Amino acid sequence: MTDLPQPAQIEKPAPAGRPFRRAVLHGLGVVLPPLLTVVFFLWAWNLISAYVLVPVEDAARSVIVASIWDVRTKKPVAAEEDGYRMLNSGEWIPAYVYENVKANPGPVLPQAALGYYERYVSVTWLRRSTVIPLFLAVFVLVLYVLGKFFGAGVGRWLWRWFEGVINRLPLIRNVYSSVKQVTDFIFSERQIGFNRVVAIEYPRQGIWAIAFVTGEGMLDVRAAANEPMLSVLVPTSPIPGTGFTVIVRKREVLDLNMTVDQAIQYLVSCGVVVPSVQQIREGMGYRLGTEIAVEPRHRPLQPPINSDTFD
Repeated sequence: MTDLPQPAQIEKPAPAGRPFRRAVLHGLGVVLPPLLTVVFFLWAWNLISAYVLVPVEDAARSVIVASIWDVRTKKPVAAEEDGYRMLNSGEWIPAYVYENVKANPGPVLPQAALGYYERYVSVTWLRRSTVIPLFLAVFVLVLYVLGKFFGAGVGRWLWRWFEGVINRLPLIRNVYSSVKQVTDFIFSERQIGFNRVVAIEYPRQGIWAIAFVTGEGMLDVRAAANEPMLSVLVPTSPIPGTGFTVIVRKREVLDLNMTVDQAIQYLVSCGVVVPSVQQIREGMGYRLGTEIAVEPRHRPLQPPINSDTFD
């Protein structure tokens, strides 16, 4: 029987070059990662400054002002008059406070004694060059003390009670649980040792999911399957702190050439951030990390099966 002719392979023409667009996209790829990193840390610092640093500064300023407050509503006696200055409000304040504020008025010169004292305290004791390092040191110390306190004993019980109250609030508990999953995954020490990044067909054959190998499975499951097994964690995306623990056959596990951090980035980005060693190039394919040629689009037709061979 004559073999049927093979259809000619149709090659897809290469897309027209767009050098300007490619250059812009390449520039964005270079600039955005460091820019977004800086923006994130600035946002975090502004958040801490607005809700922690500024209230602490205001409280400290009020305490210091109250401790050095010396304001006269009437003209001092002749012996003390040289040591005081009268304001437009009719109040008399010490000359050292008045002169200091006059030399450092800030955006707007105060008009009342309280404004002069607050400005004087800010310039003398609460300079940002001194406050910020001291604040960071105290802030880290407070975090350490809270971590120790809520990590054991009465503190742990109080924290569980607090979370129990939060979990009873209809709307707040949804937001709190989501934020807690992210923070626990980022800041908590991981007790599970991920030693390999693999891909398994889950939840059904033909669908591949990234997983982390956590152990050798269970003895009973290994005996029932009569072959080596592996315990793997299939994380969810974009919050890989949660997932499913499944036991799969060892021969059905595909080892991936990527680190745990790269796998987490892939999951958090919902598959957008692909490690360079796993990126697929145009016109080429990959099999177990090895570059191979793509199979032709049109395969040759096979000759019909002769029924006489089954006699």
